Amino acid sequence: MGHGHGHGTPAADGASASARHVRRLAAGFAILLAFLVLEAGVGYTFGSLSLLSDAGHMLTDVLGIGMSLAAITAARRPAGDEHTFGLYRVEVLAALANAFLLFGVAGYIVYEAVERFLDPTSVAGAPVVATAAVGLLANLAVFALLHRGSGESLNVRGAYLEVLADTLGSLGVLAGGALTWAFGWYWVDPVVAVLVGLFVLPRTWKLARQALRILVQRAPERLDVPAVRRDLAELPEVSEVHDLHVWTLTSGMEVLSAHLTTGGSAEHGDVLVAAQRLLADRYRIEHATLQVESSECAQRCRELTW
Repeated sequence: MGHGHGHGTPAADGASASARHVRRLAAGFAILLAFLVLEAGVGYTFGSLSLLSDAGHMLTDVLGIGMSLAAITAARRPAGDEHTFGLYRVEVLAALANAFLLFGVAGYIVYEAVERFLDPTSVAGAPVVATAAVGLLANLAVFALLHRGSGESLNVRGAYLEVLADTLGSLGVLAGGALTWAFGWYWVDPVVAVLVGLFVLPRTWKLARQALRILVQRAPERLDVPAVRRDLAELPEVSEVHDLHVWTLTSGMEVLSAHLTTGGSAEHGDVLVAAQRLLADRYRIEHATLQVESSECAQRCRELTW
């Protein structure tokens, strides 16, 4: 019986997709924290619900990126006997917590907007416009910092989506403040607040769904698992593939394990190398743990109930 495993570049250097963008995350954290203080202060002072709504989303940005940075730090700890895969899943938990924060803030803002419709409050337009303009610049800067990493890491994508929502939110606040300033339309402020909240909800749900998919160990969306099984079974000397499992450890780290049944004359080492090369080249799975076994040994696997 033969056993083997394959490591590619991602696993070899121990760095998750998130860790490769830690400096950009840290820079974005500093920019957003500084603007959060400004926006919350102006929104509270001048009674702008749209500014406070945007500040609420900005708070989740700051907390979310802070959790991302903390998760990356935790994930850098080496694997050991207690955490044999390391702490990479902390990054996914941070993304899920980030999604829950966004749900809470969106719900609160919608509630406050309804109260504001029932009891209209005057809002000073000029300070809102000036603050929203500064916020737009801050969001655009962080948006540019996180754009590349958003396609590689779920953790970075969570922060990126929040900044995207805040960028559009700042545009809405800017337009609403201008209308309030020019025409005295105070009802625009809660309308903008609600629109910002509604815009972020579907994106938040998508982020939460992606994080939950990883936590319940579903196969990666990009992979056709039956095709993986079929391709492995078509390798020379392989007669059967069973106990095939594919899951995502964290963004950019996909893991596979499987048993490959061969004939009695097969060279297990050659089968193992061919399977590793197939998984790496065709499916970009660099970390695969494979057991190559004879048909007699495979009988034991068939007796297992899970």
